[in-house]
Amino acid sequence: MMMKAMKAICLGVVCTGLLTACSTTQKITNSARSATEQLLISEAVMRSLPKQSDSPLPIPQGSNVKLDIAGISADKDIVRDAVVRWLGQHGYTVQDGSDNTTHRINIVVGSVGTELANTFFGIPPVQGSLIPISLPELSFYKAEYQTGYVNFHLDIFELPSGQYIGSSLPFVANTFYNAYTVLFLFSFKKTDLVSPPKMGTYR
Repeated sequence: MMMKAMKAICLGVVCTGLLTACSTTQKITNSARSATEQLLISEAVMRSLPKQSDSPLPIPQGSNVKLDIAGISADKDIVRDAVVRWLGQHGYTVQDGSDNTTHRINIVVGSVGTELANTFFGIPPVQGSLIPISLPELSFYKAEYQTGYVNFHLDIFELPSGQYIGSSLPFVANTFYNAYTVLFLFSFKKTDLVSPPKMGTYR
């Protein structure tokens, strides 16, 4: 009888140890956006601007332009800086606050940010209420899909009259970073980011 009780106690200790070893907590990020999210947004913005264009805007190359930007997202500043560089590459000069500007370009940001979706098949994490034992998530199949997206266009006006000249076509691009887990332990990722960060300790 005593031997059976000892075996039951030992088995309970081993099971508790295994469950405790499987239950881990990981903090995703200490910043407002993770490194992956920042890359998804920034690379989407860069990809939205064409590298080659014979006549990117309906105004003469070499024009001095002033930029304004409007949009709901707090990430719209990266769009403005990318457009400044793109305009410079195509022969335009950005001179905010100068009396020599001949045109005003309004950057209208429709959307810039990330979307997250997931698919899960398995047992979700369980936290015991009466018995202080927690079970970790057991994933037979888990997929997390993260997408970066940007959509904006340029409205162009003549200065000092303020006459509307025209609008550019929409600048649209997206990026993705997908993470998969199969049979609890096997993980892999798919992405079109140039240099995505890797989880782990760098040496």
